[in-house]
Amino acid sequence: MTRYASLVVTACLCAVSGLAFQRVFGLGPVLPVAMVATAVPTVLSGLLSGPRKGGRPWPLWLSLVLTVVAWAGTAAVTVLRPALGDGTFPQALREGVLGSWKSILTTLLPAPAKPEYLLLVHALVWLAAFASAELALRTPLRALPAVPPLGVWAAALLLGVDGPGSNLPLAAVTVVLVAVLVLVRADGPASGPVWRPLLAGLPAAAVLGALALALGPVVPVSADPYDPREQVQAPPPQQRDSVSPLDRVGGWLLSPDQVMFTVRSKRTEIERLAVLDAFDGVTWTSTARFVPTGSRVPEGPKPRRKHEVAQRVTIGALPGVYVPAPDRPREVDGLGVVADPAGGALAAAEPLRPGQTYTVTSEVPEWSADDLAGAGVADDAEARADRRLPWGPGATRPPVQLAEFRGFAQAATQGAASPIQKAAMLAEYLKRYAKYDVTAPPGHSYRQLDYFLGEGRRGTPEHFATAYALLARTLGLPSRVVVGFDGGNRAGNTVQYRSGDVMVWPEVKFAGLGWIRFNPLPDSARRSKSNDAVAAGETEKKLEQAQKNAASQTRGSGAGKTPRKTPPKPAAAHDAPTPWWVLASLAGAALVLAYLLAVLLAPALRRRRRRTGEPGDRITGAWHQALDHLADVGLATARTLTAHEVARFGASAVGEDARGHLGPLAELVDRSRFAPARPDPRAAEEAWHHTDQLGRLVTARAGRLRRLRRRLHPRSLRDRRASAKRGG
Repeated sequence: MTRYASLVVTACLCAVSGLAFQRVFGLGPVLPVAMVATAVPTVLSGLLSGPRKGGRPWPLWLSLVLTVVAWAGTAAVTVLRPALGDGTFPQALREGVLGSWKSILTTLLPAPAKPEYLLLVHALVWLAAFASAELALRTPLRALPAVPPLGVWAAALLLGVDGPGSNLPLAAVTVVLVAVLVLVRADGPASGPVWRPLLAGLPAAAVLGALALALGPVVPVSADPYDPREQVQAPPPQQRDSVSPLDRVGGWLLSPDQVMFTVRSKRTEIERLAVLDAFDGVTWTSTARFVPTGSRVPEGPKPRRKHEVAQRVTIGALPGVYVPAPDRPREVDGLGVVADPAGGALAAAEPLRPGQTYTVTSEVPEWSADDLAGAGVADDAEARADRRLPWGPGATRPPVQLAEFRGFAQAATQGAASPIQKAAMLAEYLKRYAKYDVTAPPGHSYRQLDYFLGEGRRGTPEHFATAYALLARTLGLPSRVVVGFDGGNRAGNTVQYRSGDVMVWPEVKFAGLGWIRFNPLPDSARRSKSNDAVAAGETEKKLEQAQKNAASQTRGSGAGKTPRKTPPKPAAAHDAPTPWWVLASLAGAALVLAYLLAVLLAPALRRRRRRTGEPGDRITGAWHQALDHLADVGLATARTLTAHEVARFGASAVGEDARGHLGPLAELVDRSRFAPARPDPRAAEEAWHHTDQLGRLVTARAGRLRRLRRRLHPRSLRDRRASAKRGG
């Protein structure tokens, strides 16, 4: 009954360990998977491996075969049921078993609850529940059945790093359940009920769990947790749309009344669509590494001030796959998207369709003049890439326009003493230098921008933004181009964005701040052609005023003075190889864990082997087990001792109570060896009863700490059978 009672505790442990995957998928998808994967193998093991009247439990190999078959059948009718219906079951099964872990590591958390992803949770929890139940039924060790659920915990923690939510309450419950498992399996009087140790120990277990829950948040952590995602290569950049949104700008402005999408929100924000950061001399493209996500987008640089905005967006005539959202989106629901962790851009898995609706929650940063005034230019890997000025496809020498652009930019920012002043002065100069004209021919190559700056001096947002980005790069400022929508027609809490509201703007990256938007467009470009358009958003106005104030503060610092700069943060070394000492530490930890597992499992497996076989073999095994017990109180060898001499030693070392078990056990051993009749199973059971009682007496005499130290010694791996031939 004690072992069957422990099955309930091991099942709860495995279920809790499965729920720890809630940081990966969310609690809703994981809950039914963990419950099913815990209950079925536990019941199956209880039927096959539990004690039976008149015989031994079924062999372990039979339980293993049956649990694999049961797992496949249960997975087919539960987790993989959708794949079973559409004929993709073999592919989903192979992907779930072999590749789901890598797919999860390349997905922003929470990961979508795909059947092949959840199959990993189902398999791990099932395996842990089966192993825990078998250990609980087949071994006497108290805490050993808790090891498999802790392995599932380790997998959940590794896959759930940086996931939303907290596993601290589940960890506290795990502590309580491990304590309860030890209490349930505690050695007590043979006739004592199972509930007695529980009645005494449950209050202590509850206090232990409460302490774990209370102390968990205040435990000092000196470093960020290890994230296996850093070791998995992200998917390469890929073109998400056959037509760049930048190439659509001119056509949208000439047909300004198409409803692109509507936003239901109390606050008007600038809607970002696509981030283009790579220029080859002819066109701007995106190097965003889009990865799947269930709903969440990682946060970017943390501003001192920000505000949260929630929007419900309904797609209209907007083509392509890029999904509009304010900067910076944090959660998206209702639409399957991929996200760029670096830039926060969103893209749909399939081209957008009219009528699609989703909700997006964003945290929009707010910058003050003080934040911008002391900011230095970013110098990380991304910033260095976004300062490049390529010669153009197939070019063998730099184009002549680059020298002209550099001279133009230097003239526009003459007297600037800081990066923010250069960026702000360049934007103000372009506002006054050229005029806004939606009929200007599209294009943003070197040649076309040279015409825009030199002769035409009329252009759309495409020309102003791309010209600013190139001019900023000639000044050493990392820059990129963003396509989005600004303005819109508001009616109550709903803003309607039309094709005439499309906007293109440049951004410059500053150390510690990230990407800051600048507006080089004339004021006449603020509104679309509709008279009821919404003016520039409140956030945009504040940002432009902060830029002007920061530039004024720097300008007032005096000629020749270098303004205060915040030292740039070093670039993250994501591509650096793993240090040798980390690998050595992991290898050492693996060896230590392997040794601990070996020394803890070897005695249990040896005991199980001794209890099986013919009655004579079982009696001999009981004697060898008794010798192992006596080794804890000083019995060095039994090679030269008879059985009765060993019994006298036990009585002197353990106490007279031991004589009452060693004497009968020695007689059973002698009869099994020398009597003409073979011993019966009842004699074998009696021998093991004396051995178990002797083990309890030795534990009380030597103490659990001494027995544990001996268990950890390498000698515990050696079978004493050879050294006990004379004594056995």
